[in-house]
Amino acid sequence: MPRVRDPLVVGRVIGDVLDPFTSSISLRVTYGNREVSNGCEFRPSAVVNQPRVEIGGNDLRTCYTLHYLLEPQTLKP
Repeated sequence: MPRVRDPLVVGRVIGDVLDPFTSSISLRVTYGNREVSNGCEFRPSAVVNQPRVEIGGNDLRTCYTLHYLLEPQTLKP
């Protein structure tokens, strides 16, 4: 049986928060040369500049909407 490597499954986002689904495009977010992934923490100084967001897909005429969640409980003064 192959091991699950999808960080959304490993982090229990899929299954607990979202119903299982099949990805239709790839999504990659980076700050400088550091990729954003589940459980990844960044210092405020590392996120001063906007991130690079790469959304894959074969048709450049297709538009996508990016939604993100921020947990206020994790913010520290």
